[in-house]
Amino acid sequence: MGKPTGFIEYLRELPVDRTPVERVRDWNEFHHHMEEKLLRQQGARCMDCGVPFCHTGKLISGSASGCPVNNLIPEWNDLVYRGLWREALDRLHKTNNFPEFTGRVCPAPCEGSCVVGISSPPVAIKTIEAAIIEHGFEQGWVLPQPPANRTGKKVVVIGSGPAGLAAAAQLNKAGHSVTVLERADRPGGLLMYGIPNMKLDKREVVERRIRILEQEGVKFVCNANVGDNVEAQLLLRDYDAVVICTGATQPRDLPVEGRKLKGVHFAMDYLTASTSALLGAGPDQSPIHARGKDVVVIGGGDTGTDCVGTAMRQGCRSLTQLEIMPRPPEDRAADNPWPEWPKVYRMDYGQEEAAAKFGADPRAYVRTVKKLVGDADGALKEVVTVNVRWDRNDKGQFVPVEEPNSEKTLPAQLAMLAMGFTGPEQGPLRDLNTELDARGNVKAEHGSFATSVKGVFAAGDCRRGQSLVVWAINEGRGAARECDRYLMGSSDLP
Repeated sequence: MGKPTGFIEYLRELPVDRTPVERVRDWNEFHHHMEEKLLRQQGARCMDCGVPFCHTGKLISGSASGCPVNNLIPEWNDLVYRGLWREALDRLHKTNNFPEFTGRVCPAPCEGSCVVGISSPPVAIKTIEAAIIEHGFEQGWVLPQPPANRTGKKVVVIGSGPAGLAAAAQLNKAGHSVTVLERADRPGGLLMYGIPNMKLDKREVVERRIRILEQEGVKFVCNANVGDNVEAQLLLRDYDAVVICTGATQPRDLPVEGRKLKGVHFAMDYLTASTSALLGAGPDQSPIHARGKDVVVIGGGDTGTDCVGTAMRQGCRSLTQLEIMPRPPEDRAADNPWPEWPKVYRMDYGQEEAAAKFGADPRAYVRTVKKLVGDADGALKEVVTVNVRWDRNDKGQFVPVEEPNSEKTLPAQLAMLAMGFTGPEQGPLRDLNTELDARGNVKAEHGSFATSVKGVFAAGDCRRGQSLVVWAINEGRGAARECDRYLMGSSDLP
């Protein structure tokens, strides 16, 4: 490292966010940029640690430890410190097709396993990653790079989320003719409609990368729903290979009384409607709107936070977020050692905004829904909640048990179910006749990504289950490599 004592000399700093009161008035991204001097100091904090756990990309205790795409983090940290931004960009693109996405929405497991982080705040890796790619765009260094030659092979990718885009980018780089099918009206999948604009700008960031892929030769076909208006068996006939990247979009439901009341929605339906309106008629025209309503978000995680942030921008009257799990500790617990992902209490952007307006973190921990109550017109009126405790059942598994006499009724005209996803939707998989695993995901081993159908590969959440954008990119790249090997006998893709 160019500054071996940098981690001692400099404190961790992050870009200043726009204040919660200011940012809820619009749908723009809420991070400010850092000046180059400060970014170079943050790069200097990367120590000569010998074994950089930050880019190992392993699963430990069920969570990512280190970067799943194996970013060359110490290398580009050092290059940023030295002011060699072009070289840093080249290193970054070696492992990550879309650092502008991960630099915004990734929870940064790399920072959780940073060696500096054992005893001090970790290196601001995610901030530096985002700065490198944006500096590259500003300088005009990120340009379309179509392949010099075409192989004559045709590949269709089903789904244009992060896994599909990564697979398409790599297969196109190998010289194959790639068509990406997207059932929505715009390409991008989760990146377009599953993540709100204030976290990931659609026109300035997502569509910017889509345009580059198109200029490199990737063809996008929207409103193409395999199993509905696109026949799966024709894809097997017309293309030399198929890559399934449909995601895990089947939401987990809430089997309680009142579930069918008007005003109760799956979180992804709510987020999709909001972004679609923002890109079309305007944010006030969303068919699911929180303006002037008491809102209850059922579930935590990124999706729950995004529902909170969206409801805040729509002008909700009150907001409560129910989290069935206990409140995490302020610091790592004894059974959550480094380099595991630190399971600690955090205030994400949505909770910060709700706290600024309503005076406290909106999350109610170890609390869940007992029933939903409607009015005479069949519209949601109240949410009846109960406290739970976590006990072991006869199989030794921890399960939630209702605490007696803990009922509490919340006013609510809008409730969002943000309890995760159970797996991929079955239509395309059934029509392609791919074998499924016990969880209903496409059966394909990580590393080979080959399904039970010859010439058909699978990557991302439809194969591994609900996960991170960065894991989807990892899988899309891996599936592209194995698809290329299948088509050509060998592959030079990483």
